[in-house]
Amino acid sequence: MGLTLEFDAAHRLPGYDGKCARVHGHTYDVEVVLEGPVDEKSGFLMDFYDLKRMMKSVLEELDHRDLNEILPNPTAERIAEHIKIGLENRILKTSASLISVKLWEGKNKWVMTE
Repeated sequence: MGLTLEFDAAHRLPGYDGKCARVHGHTYDVEVVLEGPVDEKSGFLMDFYDLKRMMKSVLEELDHRDLNEILPNPTAERIAEHIKIGLENRILKTSASLISVKLWEGKNKWVMTE
């Protein structure tokens, strides 16, 4: 199963030789994929509402923030890994497994961590 949510944030890439060294912002899309056994009683792997709540609790820390205050050198790869760690800690309490986190930094650029 999967779910995609978005958040807005600013960042800069220290030491980078280019425009991204300056503060700029993105609307990020975060796509999460889970797998695991389907519960016999409910028929769900996980209720979408519960996954959305977990994702929002992780993304809330990042939304409308300067990501440099949260992560050193906040590249897309590091942001995706940060989200993955936050979700793994929440998903551990369920029967699901986190397969991947895909972070879209704009319309056609993304990274994925598994």
